[in-house]
Amino acid sequence: MKKLKIIPLGGLGEVGRNMTVFEYNNRILLIDAGFGFPNENTPGIDYVLPNTNYLRKRKKKIMGIVLTHAHYDHIGAIPYILDRLGNPPLYASDITREIVLQREDEHPHQSTAHIHKVKDGSKIKLPPFEVEFFHQCHNIPGSFGLVINTPVGRIVHTGDFKFDETPVNDKPTNFKKLKEIGQKDVLLLMSDSTDAEKEGHSLSEKKIAESLKTIFEESEQKIIIASFSSLINRLQQAISYAEEFGRKILIAGRSMQKNIEIARDLGYIKVKPESLIKPQELKNYDDNELLVLCTGTQAEDRAALMRIANNNDRYINVRKGDTVVFSSSVIPGKEDAVQRLKDKFYHQKLDVIHYDMMDVHAGGHAQQEELKEMIDIMKPEYFMPIHGYYSMLVRHKKLAIEKGIPKDNIIIAENGQVIEATENKVQTTDKKVASQKVLVDGLGIGDVGEIVLRDRKILAQDGIFVIIVTIDKKTKKITTSPDIISRGFIYLRQSKKLLSQVRNKLKSIVDSNIQQNQKINEKDLKGEIQEKISNFLFYKTKRHPMVLPVIIKV
Repeated sequence: MKKLKIIPLGGLGEVGRNMTVFEYNNRILLIDAGFGFPNENTPGIDYVLPNTNYLRKRKKKIMGIVLTHAHYDHIGAIPYILDRLGNPPLYASDITREIVLQREDEHPHQSTAHIHKVKDGSKIKLPPFEVEFFHQCHNIPGSFGLVINTPVGRIVHTGDFKFDETPVNDKPTNFKKLKEIGQKDVLLLMSDSTDAEKEGHSLSEKKIAESLKTIFEESEQKIIIASFSSLINRLQQAISYAEEFGRKILIAGRSMQKNIEIARDLGYIKVKPESLIKPQELKNYDDNELLVLCTGTQAEDRAALMRIANNNDRYINVRKGDTVVFSSSVIPGKEDAVQRLKDKFYHQKLDVIHYDMMDVHAGGHAQQEELKEMIDIMKPEYFMPIHGYYSMLVRHKKLAIEKGIPKDNIIIAENGQVIEATENKVQTTDKKVASQKVLVDGLGIGDVGEIVLRDRKILAQDGIFVIIVTIDKKTKKITTSPDIISRGFIYLRQSKKLLSQVRNKLKSIVDSNIQQNQKINEKDLKGEIQEKISNFLFYKTKRHPMVLPVIIKV
C-alpha cells in the first residue's frame, strides 16, 4: 500500500523556519520555506534555515512550493535554498510574490524565482496533489489556508490565521467557506499553534484602530509609530489617521519603505502622494503635523527606532512630549533589549505606549477559542498542531481532546520526523530525516556549525588568551619571553604576577615536552600547552578562556 509522507523540516518545537514536505509516489509538494531568527545560543548568526539535504537528493521530484503568506518565517529561506532545490515553481498571492521577488534584489547571484500568482479560491494541480487556496485573516494581506487533496484523503493546512469578522483593510473571515470545506471528509487538520497558550479570542484589528485614533486625537506633538514592516493593515490604519488629522508622514526604515511601496502598487495601501515627505522636509513642519512610521520594535541595533532613541538619526529628533507607540508584540528572547529601548525614550520624557498599556497591537494568530472553533468546523479524523514551541503544540493537543478528537488521533511530531498517512490512518514513525538548523552568517550558508558556535560562546563568556612562543630549532630552547595577548579575559597591566607565573609554566612545559620527545613536535606541543595552561588559568581565576598557542621556530 502506497503511503503519503509528511515531513516537517522546521516550525515544530520552535517559532519560525516553517517548511513541510508532502511526498507520495516519488512526487513532492512543499509548503512554505521560511527562516528562523538567531537567539542567545547562536551568537553572530543572521538567520536559521531549514535543512534541505533530504530534498536536494530528490529535487527532480519536487512539483512545486506553495506559500501561505509573505512573512519571513514562511518565505525567508527562498533566496538561500531555491537553487539547491532545482528552482521549482512557486505559488503565492500577489503581495507574497512581490515581496519574494523584492528579496531577490538582495541576492543577485541566485536564480530568478518562477512564481505563479494565485488568489482566494484558486486551485492548482501538481500531480498527485491538488491544492485549493482559501482566504485567512492574518496581519498581512494575501494570507491563505490550504486544502490539499492527496491520494489518501483531504488535508487542511490552516497557515497562520485568526478569526476576525471586523478586520481593517482586509476581508473578514469567510466562515461559510470554512464550513463548506469541513462538510467534506477531512482526513487531517494541520493547525497553527502560535497562540495556543493564550486564552480567549484574539483582538480584532478594528479595536486597534480605535486605540490608534485616540492617540492621534490626544497627541499634541510628534507621533512615532514603530511596527513590523510586514503589518500592512496596521500601517494603513496609521496612514489613514495621519491624513484625517492633517499630519505629514515620514517612512523610516528600508524594509518598511519597500513593503509600503509594494502594497501601494497592489492597492493594499492607499495614501495621497502629498501626505508623504522626505527626511530633509521634516524641518518644514511643526511637531504636531508629523507622523513617523518606522521599524525597530525588537531593539535591532541598525533599525530606525534605535537610531532615533540614541539621537543618531540624521533627520529625526525627539523632544519632551513626543509620543512613541510600539505597535507589535515582543519576540521571545528580546524582552530585555526592548525594555532598555523603551527606557531610553522614558529618560527623554517621551510618552511611550505599548500593548500592555493600550490595545495598539493585535497578534495575527488564533487563540484558544478560535483554535477550538476551527476544529469544530473542520471535524477532522486526525489532528496535527503545527507552528510553535513544543509547549504550544501540547496545549493545542489538549484543546483538540476537549473538542472530541481521540488522543490516539493527534500527532505531536518533531522536525525531521516522518509521518505516514493512508486512507485509514495517520501516524508518526521512527524514521527521521536531517533537520538540523542551517546557519547563515554573512555570505556563508551552513559553514558555521556547533564547534564554531561553541567557540563564539567561549569567547563571549571568558575571552581569549593567545600565547606566542619562539623556539630556537638548534638549541630547542625558548629564545625570548613568550608574548601574551588577552582579550575579554584579563587586563594585562593589572595581572603582571599571573603573567609571570604563566611564562614560568610555559618554559617548564616546553622544556619537558622537547626533552621527552627529543624534537620539536609542534602539534603535540600546542596540545600540551593548551591543556595545561587552560587548567592553570582555571585554577587561578575559575575562568575558562580560549587558549591559543602559537609556536614560531627560528
